[in-house]
Amino acid sequence: MANLFEPVQLGAIHAPNRVLMAPLTRARATRDHVPTPIMADYYRQRASAGLIISEGIGVSRQGLGWPYAAGLWSAEQVEGWKPVTAAVHEAGGRIFAQLWHMGRLVHSSMTGEQPISSSPVTAPGHAHSYDGNKPYEQPRALGIEEIPALVQTYVTAARNAIEAGFDGVQIHGANGYLIDEFLRDGVNRREDAYGGPPENRVRLLREITQAVADAIGADRTAVRLSLNGDSQGTDDSDPASLSLAVAQALDPIGLAFLELRELRSDGTRGASDVPRQSPLIRQHYRGPLVLNSDYDAARAQADLDSGLAQAISFGRPFISNPDLPERLSTGAPLNPLRQETLYTQGAEGYVDYPALEKVA
Repeated sequence: MANLFEPVQLGAIHAPNRVLMAPLTRARATRDHVPTPIMADYYRQRASAGLIISEGIGVSRQGLGWPYAAGLWSAEQVEGWKPVTAAVHEAGGRIFAQLWHMGRLVHSSMTGEQPISSSPVTAPGHAHSYDGNKPYEQPRALGIEEIPALVQTYVTAARNAIEAGFDGVQIHGANGYLIDEFLRDGVNRREDAYGGPPENRVRLLREITQAVADAIGADRTAVRLSLNGDSQGTDDSDPASLSLAVAQALDPIGLAFLELRELRSDGTRGASDVPRQSPLIRQHYRGPLVLNSDYDAARAQADLDSGLAQAISFGRPFISNPDLPERLSTGAPLNPLRQETLYTQGAEGYVDYPALEKVA
C-alpha cells in the first residue's frame, strides 16, 4: 500500500509525493491571453506538489472564452510561460500544461465567431466575457472535415508547451468542454463516425490523445475526464458504457496518467448521485489513475490503500495553502479560501496566502 507522501512514477515524471495540484482557472493573464509575472510567483509557491497541473490553457483563440485566461498558440504566449515553468523548476517542482478547448461554453464576443460543439445544442446558463455574463449561444456542429485541423491545434499547443518548459501536458476532456461534449450523449447528437455508440463518441478524444502522444511522448501526456453526472449541462445516459469505452481507448496509448474528477453526492462544487466510474475504469485501464474532488488526507489515503488510485489531485485547498503537502502530512490547519478573489486580476487571494512558519 502506498502512502500519500511517498514518491510515485507518472510516466516520465518522478513525483516526490502523491499530492498533485489539480488544474484551477485563476484569470491572471492579459486580455491577449499572455501569462504575467505574478503567475510565476503563484506556481513557484506551490512547487512542493508532487506534480502541478496548470490552469486550463487555450489551444486556440476559437477555444478560449474565459477572460484573462492564458493560451499556448502564439510565440508571445510561449515566451510568457517560460518564466513560469522556470520558477517551478528552480523551486524543485514539476508542471504539466492543461490543454483546453471550451467548445460551446465560449461566447462569440470573446472570439469573434460562433462557438463549436459536437452538435448544435445550447448550454444552460451564461458565458463569461469581458463585458460581463452573457447567455450561452447556440453552437454550430463541428464539420467532420474540420476535425483534423482541430486535432492539430492540440498538437501545436503540446509542442509549444514543451518549448515553454512544461514537463508534459494534460488534455482537458472534462467539465462539459469540447471533448466532453463529444463524449457524452446528452450533447452529442451526431450521426457520423463521431456520434452514436460510445465507441464512436470516444473517437475525438482518442485521436487527439494519440496525436499529442506521438508529438511529445505518451509518457508526458495525460488526460482529465469527468464521467459521473452533469457538468455544465453535459451528461450521459449510460456512464458505465462510456467509461468502459474510454478506458479501452486510452489504455493502449500508455499515458503518464489518467485523472478523473468524480462528483460525490455531498460534493461542495457540484454534486451527483451517479456512482463513481473509477472502479470500472481501474479494471480496464492499466496506467496510473489520479482521482479528484472533495478529498481530505484520510479519504485520499483510503483510495490509495485500496489500489484504486496512484495519486490524488487537490484543487481549492492548493489555492489557499501553497504548502498543502506539508499541511496534510503534519495535520496542520488549512487557510480558509477567499471565494471573492478567485478570478480577480491582482495579488490578493492569489500569492498572499501564508505558508507555515518554519521553526529555526
